[in-house]
Amino acid sequence: MWERFVQDSERDIRTSQAPKEPSARARMVTERLRQQEARGELPQGWRTDPVGQGASGRQARRRKMWTIIGIPLALAVAVVAMKPSLLPGDLFGTDSDSGTSTSTSTGVGTGTGARPLPAETAPETAAPGSAPGTPTLDEPFAGSPAARYADGAAGIVLPEAKAVGAFSKAEVAQALEQTRALLVDANLDRGTLLGATPETVLDKVLDPKQPELVDDLRSRLRKPGKDDDPLRLFSRFDADEVRLVGDVVKTRGRTTFEAGADGAVDIHVDYTFVYALAPADPDSTEVARTIVRRVIDLRMADPVKVRVTPGRLAIIRYDDDVANSACEVYDGFLHPRLSSADPTGAPPSGPTVDPYDRSRDIGDDSESQQCGTVSRT
Repeated sequence: MWERFVQDSERDIRTSQAPKEPSARARMVTERLRQQEARGELPQGWRTDPVGQGASGRQARRRKMWTIIGIPLALAVAVVAMKPSLLPGDLFGTDSDSGTSTSTSTGVGTGTGARPLPAETAPETAAPGSAPGTPTLDEPFAGSPAARYADGAAGIVLPEAKAVGAFSKAEVAQALEQTRALLVDANLDRGTLLGATPETVLDKVLDPKQPELVDDLRSRLRKPGKDDDPLRLFSRFDADEVRLVGDVVKTRGRTTFEAGADGAVDIHVDYTFVYALAPADPDSTEVARTIVRRVIDLRMADPVKVRVTPGRLAIIRYDDDVANSACEVYDGFLHPRLSSADPTGAPPSGPTVDPYDRSRDIGDDSESQQCGTVSRT
């Protein structure tokens, strides 16, 4: 700056028409600059930030703060972009039934794209509406309300246990788990469905001290008949006649319990099981469905008051309603009607019923005990 000042002063002097004596202020400024230069001091530039270091520190902190905030924000945006349903309120309309596909764990779809039904917590009051679609090997439950039922054991939702009668909360929970084991082994286990003996039911759930029950059931499985029909409690198919489509059985129903006589726990179950089947011929693409509803009352009695096996269940009552199986055939197997095969059994003589109508009574005195016609499968 001093050199520029001297150069400018000399140029101005040379270009002026007459020499001009510097003013007293100019001489003072010149003398101060000479003294600063002699001491090695340079004047501060006019563009210099007087608080430059502080400002640079704040800018660095701002950049660091935005880095800390920005990385999680970017990750959150990426996750929501991949799965918009995580946003509350379905902001992008991704929860609608259209375009949603519900499939089983084995890759066999339900066929409607509708969302699964919530668990049944009270008796239903009417039959479900119609369902669009036609069953195929890939979508065996298409065209059926069962497309919205839960898959297998997931449909057996147990109530929360609590102490009842002579039993603690833990003991009631054990009785409920025993109930689930019975339903699974009798109606969902693949071995049982293909004709094997349901050993879990007979060896681990039912009380062997209940008069003749376990022995009678084993006898029915070995030698079925009209008065000794194992299908009253077990679902079984003849592997020489049909094959299961996929490995999913659709399930819907509920379990309840209450205090029984003499400190017992009484458990009530009401479940519908829907089976997808095809002819045993591996080249056949025909699909049929058989629907079985079971209503069973079980009891865990107080071993202090009743001679029972602790932790085992007794059957008090059991009713069943079977749709799409040959009438009056007592060989221990369910026989779904197939369009590719000649009909078997006696012709239907009872009323037409909807097997998906869970509001119907299926007690001994109901019309469902007659072999009738089903309105849909």
